[in-house]
Amino acid sequence: MQALHPNVITGVTLPRRAVTTAVLVVGFALITAAAAQIRIPLPGTPIAVTGQTFGVLLAGAALGSRAGAGSMLLYVSLGAIGFPFFAGGESGWTYATGASFGYLVGFVVAAGLIGRFAEQRRDRAIRTAIPAFLLGSAAVYTLGVTWLWATVDAIPTFGAALSAGLYPFIAGDLVKAVAAGLLLPAAWYVVKRADS
Repeated sequence: MQALHPNVITGVTLPRRAVTTAVLVVGFALITAAAAQIRIPLPGTPIAVTGQTFGVLLAGAALGSRAGAGSMLLYVSLGAIGFPFFAGGESGWTYATGASFGYLVGFVVAAGLIGRFAEQRRDRAIRTAIPAFLLGSAAVYTLGVTWLWATVDAIPTFGAALSAGLYPFIAGDLVKAVAAGLLLPAAWYVVKRADS
């Protein structure tokens, strides 16, 4: 496993060794699994409100594109083979490839995308961090809603997929993106102050 990217916060504050990267990849997979246990079911949709996307946003920003995406791939893989890591303690291949599959793939893509933005130092200022996190969230919903529309018989139109898989979650994910967009620049401010 490669060392952390030198521009991401963990690459600046922690030893840039393969073992450090491995521990962080596993750690963020477990953080996302823990956040998935915060589950609020909604009527009319097979997708529940969870804390997962906050873990995805932080994994990408903290680890960079490769390690962030790797962390989410590990999270999805462990859930698919039977660890109770998905929303509400769900697990298994059938769940992983069901209605949530597009969102799970979106987690990997979003962590990689946000990680790339972090490598470009876009997580260091609020004015660039919040848009980066919003784009990461958009990646999750693009894949998630498209999968719902393509595979769930009870969702016959793209409009119905938007109603079931996007609209109920916009407010919560705006809050998560803003929270991450404030947290990362604040963390960078502390790191810079400690170095000066």
